[in-house]
Amino acid sequence: MKILIATEAWDPQVNGVVRTLKMTSRELTRLGHDVLIVNPSQFRSIPCPTYPEIRLPLVGRATVRKVIDDFRPDVVHIATEGPLGWAIRGVAIDRGWSFSTGYHSRFPEYVQMRIGLPVGLSYALLRKFHNAGVATMVPTPAMLSTLQERGFKRPVIWSRGVDGEVFRAKGQRLARTGRPVFLYVGRLAVEKSVEDFLSLDLPGEKWVAGEGPSSAELRRRFPAARWFGLLSGLELARLYRSADVMVFPSKTDTFGLVMIESMACGTPVAALPVTGPIDVLRDPRGGVMNPDLRTACLAALKLDRREVADYGGRYTWAASTQQFLSAIQPIQGRSGAELAVGISAS
Repeated sequence: MKILIATEAWDPQVNGVVRTLKMTSRELTRLGHDVLIVNPSQFRSIPCPTYPEIRLPLVGRATVRKVIDDFRPDVVHIATEGPLGWAIRGVAIDRGWSFSTGYHSRFPEYVQMRIGLPVGLSYALLRKFHNAGVATMVPTPAMLSTLQERGFKRPVIWSRGVDGEVFRAKGQRLARTGRPVFLYVGRLAVEKSVEDFLSLDLPGEKWVAGEGPSSAELRRRFPAARWFGLLSGLELARLYRSADVMVFPSKTDTFGLVMIESMACGTPVAALPVTGPIDVLRDPRGGVMNPDLRTACLAALKLDRREVADYGGRYTWAASTQQFLSAIQPIQGRSGAELAVGISAS
């Protein structure tokens, strides 16, 4: 089956959305499907206001139509709600094609934090975008309930996974002192609440891996932290294994892929009891949730790393991809036989 996935989130960005789409594409290809990722690198683009690392493609329906027709997809999935997503959505609607969508980020909350736009306005726009599709894929039950309450008609679960060949408890570690190490991994941006972590009164050291629009200010304000910049793959896995606790201070994430990567490496998670952690950390062997983040950090130090790794390793991309295949729908008139083959291959 030929599967077209449209996304504004792609290289050189390093985040959970990009990682999810890359790993899903890999798994789909292993199952014998032909995948095309339509992304901003294929078009003229401009930097996103307040976040120049993200490129916004300058596209309309006429621009994307040729890309679509050259590929001749059996399935269309629109992962993001940017200009590219709207353009491909428009072509699909014009042609009466079915398509699915993904809800990866709490965009209304992000926009409110950045420019003060009421979340109700953003949700109204997103509701229009997603309700035209056959399914809106969300990563957790809590996020599914949130969208249902906001009037989204067809949310379905599409969880996440861990690359067990990379993120595992056995492997190299960084040299360090005997003091506890508390680690943050992720984008350095206002919506991630990294400052809340760096401001905590904790014993030992604070390590930070990631970049983003808040990077320079955070480095200036918290020079005692150890800054690693952007890491991925084996280097990131080594960092996870070297820490005692991975701290997840965000209040706005829909999932938090770094949490399951950390747990798969044997490092427990400390987080707030909010959307994302409340589903990812549903087993207390993997981490600790508490409204007081400091309390969660100190309690997480006491968890058994072997049990943490066992829990984190239960999240697989193979299982995640089967959820994706169950949610997509072939374009009307196209054969669904290959879809059935892909699902039965698991």
